[in-house]
Amino acid sequence: MSPVDPDLPLVTASRYGDASAFEELIKRYDRKLYRIAQGITHSNEDAEEVVQTAFLKAFQDLNRFQGNAKFSIWLIRIVMNESFMKMRKQRANRAQPFPTENGVAADENGQNRFDLTDWATNPESLYRANELRQILENCLRKLQPRLRVVFLLRDVEGHSINETSGILNLTATCVKTRLSRARLQLRQELTRYFKKATS
Repeated sequence: MSPVDPDLPLVTASRYGDASAFEELIKRYDRKLYRIAQGITHSNEDAEEVVQTAFLKAFQDLNRFQGNAKFSIWLIRIVMNESFMKMRKQRANRAQPFPTENGVAADENGQNRFDLTDWATNPESLYRANELRQILENCLRKLQPRLRVVFLLRDVEGHSINETSGILNLTATCVKTRLSRARLQLRQELTRYFKKATS
């Protein structure tokens, strides 16, 4: 027997017009959904827009939520669909939406897309942390979207194989295969980079 979804009381209250209940759902999942959207779109601004749109759609379609899967999984599916739709639109409008000439992701103003909080004890360690994040971002971007999504859900967000397969409507075997390929490609990209850096 599957465990009871802890979000169901809030979902039910939201259906009956309790705005504070839906606000609580937003608080629970806002950051998680943002990380997933940012991991797909590679843009802070796009990720924020995707999450806002996803919550609006979820609120408008609450009566369509059947409870067959957890509410959080339903939300993640909406965010992923919105993220991929945004990427498709951008691809249609722009020839190369992601890398700049030096391979570092930048927005329309040429600014780095990562907002790195100044937690470092000195400028050198801050530079190294920022450089590492850029390397990881560039390596992730080289993955096919279907591999990247599996990696984000499993290794970044910590979903189990079964949860990931449920979110993506894939078999557990398919998730494991894609995850292995994603990890292997990332390892190859990172190894290639660090070999280049040390030579």
